Amino acid sequence: MCGIAGERRFDGQMADIGLIARMNDCQAPRGPDGAGVFAQGPLAVGQRRLKIMDLSERAQQPMIDSELGLGIVFNGAVYNHPELREELSRRGFRFYSEGDTEVIMKAYACWGLDFVHHLQGMFAFALFERDSGRVVLARDRLGIKPLYYSRDGGALRFASSLPALLQAPDINRDIDPVALHYYMHFHAVVPAPHTMLKGIRKLPPATMMVVEADGKSYEKAYWDLSFERDDADRERSFEDWRDQVLASLRTSVHRRLVSDEPVGALLSGGVDSSLIVGLMAEAGANLRTYSIGFEDVGKEKGNEFEYSDIVAQHFGTQHEKIFIDSRKLLPRLPEAMRAMNEPMVSHDCVAFYLLSEEVAKRSKVVQSGQGADEVFGGYHWYPPMMESTDPVADYARVFCDRDHAEFQRAVHTRFHGEDHARAFIRHQFERGGASEAVDKALRMDTQIMLVDDPVKRVDNMTMAHGLEARVPFLDHELVELAARIPAQHKIAEDGKYVLKEAARQVIPAAVIDRPKGYFPVPALKYLQGDFLEYTRDLLSARVAKDRDIFQRVYLDELFADPEAHITPLRGSKLWQCAALEGWLQAHGV
Repeated sequence: MCGIAGERRFDGQMADIGLIARMNDCQAPRGPDGAGVFAQGPLAVGQRRLKIMDLSERAQQPMIDSELGLGIVFNGAVYNHPELREELSRRGFRFYSEGDTEVIMKAYACWGLDFVHHLQGMFAFALFERDSGRVVLARDRLGIKPLYYSRDGGALRFASSLPALLQAPDINRDIDPVALHYYMHFHAVVPAPHTMLKGIRKLPPATMMVVEADGKSYEKAYWDLSFERDDADRERSFEDWRDQVLASLRTSVHRRLVSDEPVGALLSGGVDSSLIVGLMAEAGANLRTYSIGFEDVGKEKGNEFEYSDIVAQHFGTQHEKIFIDSRKLLPRLPEAMRAMNEPMVSHDCVAFYLLSEEVAKRSKVVQSGQGADEVFGGYHWYPPMMESTDPVADYARVFCDRDHAEFQRAVHTRFHGEDHARAFIRHQFERGGASEAVDKALRMDTQIMLVDDPVKRVDNMTMAHGLEARVPFLDHELVELAARIPAQHKIAEDGKYVLKEAARQVIPAAVIDRPKGYFPVPALKYLQGDFLEYTRDLLSARVAKDRDIFQRVYLDELFADPEAHITPLRGSKLWQCAALEGWLQAHGV
């Protein structure tokens, strides 16, 4: 787990090693254990290292193999690297390190561009060929690891974080109107390749970008998720599906124990994280577990310690409850915004930031339960989709924050244009590979929403403190299995039914048969007092007025009664505006 950076020039100039050094410095929190830079003519790459696999200096990056004429900078974890090393050794490849980075290079040398199909894990990397000048960028199937890039006629630059690319002075920092429409309409989800800035793009998940020495390039999607089912799938019993889910998740959790550092777990007390903890304990892990909580606000509980305690005691983990005084949240909000690659509106971002800060003092790598709701149908909008006759409209009605008319009232007229978000949803629902409306929604959420909301949040907030988070529910083989399960087995009994029934074989029933929980941050859920004033200060700042994204009449309407302007998913429309402006200010845009 690390931060990578690079520049490949096509205009005859030497790559700027000073720029790479600045990009490295910007990403220092992602890799506090080491740094390296390699430059040769038109190419320069850098990496900040978090030591998880092969703690020795043999695994330092950038990694160069002079015999093969290859180099790499890599962020992530390839969990099957021991098995791949054995196979590649039998094919005659020699290894000098014990980690996963070298395995990726050798796999590319062996299988060419097909090598990515052999990798199990989360990854974003840049491979480069010494003799041909080719550069290959790639991102994992579910987009767990980020990869941003900028491209003009003279150079390609890339990095693990968007702010790192802002170290280049010639980046176009203008607001991308399509991204703004997504952000304000599609619950702050901005799908690849767009970002909020015109000059920076992100590589889509499950995609390779091949860039030749003359600057010509192409992208290749190497994986997609299919919800098609054969006769055997349709005839399989619920019990068989349940048992397959448990077996597949057991494999996924076991894979994510591959590490040269002890692997802990984030334990919210919900069924997802509790099941992960149970399977880790079953695999013999000597576990440290962590929960976070806040004080209650009125009748709304600020923690779920009673459930995490049950799990921790049942499995005998070394458990730590981290209590955060909500008065500490507001002063830390600017830090959390600086840690964001892109603006995020979820109230739990700052909570995850503070949790990661504490956990990183004790552990370097943890497993976490993100992804189960999208993969196994845990959200409330899935059951109505079973009978939908207009799935695009029904999905948008529940998920989208505004209609196009309100968007045009909210933003300056220069950002007015087409209804990009609704067109995107329609395009995704019309793609092949999913025939039922509920499956289309599940696919949308797994491959789009999950990538640019919960998964991005986990990566950004944990890596801000040099903490690696592994997500077993996003093992691509488990995700493929879940897609084949008939939807009714997933969405029954308030959602995730097949997963909950699998969990009964591992964890206490009291954790399963409880009301659905959430990651509680009550003080940020309601904009009052100091939090409301903080929002007002952001949107009234001189730089915000000069930027002129939002129409003042619209903001005045939101400020007049913030709690009256709530999205269908119970988010604050006012906070959404402030979060964007706060992110832009935090990064000096």
